[in-house]
Amino acid sequence: MSRVDCKNIWKIYNGNVIGIKDLTFTCNDKEFLAILGPSGGGKSSTLRMLAGLEEISKGEVLFDGKKVNQLGPAKRNIALAFESYALYYRLSVYENIAFPLRAKGISNKDVDKRVKDIAEALNLASILKKRPAELAGGYQQRVSLARALIRKPNLTLLDEPLSHMDQRIRAEIRAHIRSIHEELGNTTIYVTHDQAEAISLCDRILILNYGELQQIGTVDDIYNNPVNKFVAFFVGEPGMNFIKCTVESPDNVSLQTSEGKKIFGFSGAVNPKYVGSEITMGIRPQQIGVVEHGGKKSIMSGLVKIVEFQGDNDILTVELDDINKIRIKVVIPAGGKRFKREETCWMDFQPEYIHLFDEAEKAIIERRS
Repeated sequence: MSRVDCKNIWKIYNGNVIGIKDLTFTCNDKEFLAILGPSGGGKSSTLRMLAGLEEISKGEVLFDGKKVNQLGPAKRNIALAFESYALYYRLSVYENIAFPLRAKGISNKDVDKRVKDIAEALNLASILKKRPAELAGGYQQRVSLARALIRKPNLTLLDEPLSHMDQRIRAEIRAHIRSIHEELGNTTIYVTHDQAEAISLCDRILILNYGELQQIGTVDDIYNNPVNKFVAFFVGEPGMNFIKCTVESPDNVSLQTSEGKKIFGFSGAVNPKYVGSEITMGIRPQQIGVVEHGGKKSIMSGLVKIVEFQGDNDILTVELDDINKIRIKVVIPAGGKRFKREETCWMDFQPEYIHLFDEAEKAIIERRS
């Protein structure tokens, strides 16, 4: 069993540089939690404090209710795999992977079985006799990952472990990481800036930016109910579109166009104090409906300026031809209408997919249950 609780933890460098600010979250026993955010957001600092490699400036880290602030990495029963491989270059791949087991005094027979099992899972069986210096970066990273996972720890901490692998291999190794997590039944915290990795692997996602917690929840929670503009844009590819508009009433907003005022209803309501205020409407490119012609209040027209063919869909950049040349992205799934540049695109903004954000960039719609 291994539940992790971070309570109001801070990381302050050189007395005044804040790396992590008042971070509180829980990773439940046997959960796979991804920490997602841009470079410099505080992800690795958080992981290093959990590992005991960084001193915690303020706050507490607890494993199964026990404070571990003063414990070193060896006493926390954790496994680590970082973006830097930290391999023993004088040892073979086999011995690098076996090293944690030999340090615990496990028999040669058990060591051999576990090394070969993990090597098979991560496609390393053919290179066990080689030394790390003979390997490309992607293979070295897999060896580092294998060495971390072989220990069967209570807590596995993975910091960008797939960053040097090509896309095809990354997808394959992701599946193995999740499979090993399920097989061992341990708790895993995975740091990445790649949302595809986070979404495919995790039970929940924790999003950091500038060292502060933005949101934590399931993929569905974060994708469909982002708490602020940063989360709304950062999660989802392409990111959410944003358009300035005015609150007409607690349940609709308006956009002034050359064709007159366009009214958009949305699911839920906002506080009446926002009526008359300029706010930001957000809608995801994947959730914009494309129709043959206008007619409804929620339908906008625009000119297609860029068409990006993605194989399973097309991504259009559409210039809304009557609101200051604002451009938005629209995703057309495979089998949908094929557009050309300078063609008119009619778009339906459906109420359930509209998000609103105030001047502080906080989500303001209160959804009805």
